[in-house]
Amino acid sequence: MVALLVFAGVCCAAPVGNAISAYVALKTGAQDTGGIAEGGSAADIPPRMLTAYKRAVQQVGTYVAGCRGMRWPVLAGIAKVESNHASGRSIAGNGDIRPKIYGVLLNGSGTGGNTTIFPDTDGGKWDGTASGERAVGPFQFMPSTWESAGRDANGDKVADPHNADDAALGAAVYLCKGGRDLGQRAQLKAAIWQYNHSSAYVANVLGWIDQYTAAAKDPDLKNVSGKVRAVIEAALSQRGVAYSWGGGNASGPSYGVCCSPSGSSGAGIKGFDCSGLTAYAFAEAGIRLPRTAAAQSQVGRRIPAGLGASALKPGDLVFFADAPGRDSTIYHVGIYLGGGQMVNAPRPDNVVRVDAVTTMSGYAGGARLL
Repeated sequence: MVALLVFAGVCCAAPVGNAISAYVALKTGAQDTGGIAEGGSAADIPPRMLTAYKRAVQQVGTYVAGCRGMRWPVLAGIAKVESNHASGRSIAGNGDIRPKIYGVLLNGSGTGGNTTIFPDTDGGKWDGTASGERAVGPFQFMPSTWESAGRDANGDKVADPHNADDAALGAAVYLCKGGRDLGQRAQLKAAIWQYNHSSAYVANVLGWIDQYTAAAKDPDLKNVSGKVRAVIEAALSQRGVAYSWGGGNASGPSYGVCCSPSGSSGAGIKGFDCSGLTAYAFAEAGIRLPRTAAAQSQVGRRIPAGLGASALKPGDLVFFADAPGRDSTIYHVGIYLGGGQMVNAPRPDNVVRVDAVTTMSGYAGGARLL
């Protein structure tokens, strides 16, 4: 029974209830997220945190030789629920996170679902207090667990749970303990359950892992190079960013304007509309585009709609019109990826994503600029 109580509070900010309530607060808190919408893509992860997750995947085999199936979406799913990827903190080049992330003091007060007392084990070394225990860092490790799971990932000879690289590697080591195959759903669930004994917690984390996994499956770009690759990678990097009517330009996402034909305003949303996204992606390859979809259709070599989508090549602009054949009626543009797919900022209340070309109505052909 003692072992069960220890594991129940292993890595979360407090026992089961607080881990979930903290996650809900992060999702619903009023804050300027820079236009990044809730959604499982790499676009909602700070680049330095994503780097830490990927490094941990590369390093974990050194510490847990039998670990299989560790992927960055697994670590991202845990960190999303535990700290929203260290949201609101700065992350230095060496991975140090400031201000440090502390959970509630686990003194049985009832705050945040905290009903179990956890005596101090680290003298305040990691959690800043000797009066009890509290979870620490972006992965919300209990100090007692960190002493066994913590690893030095960035080579500074200190295993610090407040360092993104160290914390991600520690989480990977902990999830892999016993040589699990995390590619097997049952073993992945068992690893997450070990992290926090809550079915709701496991379901939350699995949901994020599944979304990140889907987002990580990029189109096959092995035969795409040069400026075409630059355009496509720039567009794909914005998946998950909010749609904003009139938003986005060559410099990136921006606040939009009021109002779309349906009355949707982008004035309070930092993100992209369809032509703002294409303008940004092509600017990354050194090509300046006009601002509207209809004007963009007049750049480059037109690919008639009559040839069908099979005539498109990766990197082509793909257009949609109210009256196909009349370019003045073009209302939408995307970037073709191949295989019948495009990078798309579809409409208000959505995010930048990969869609089938057939998602939008009125296919009006394309334009080849590269």
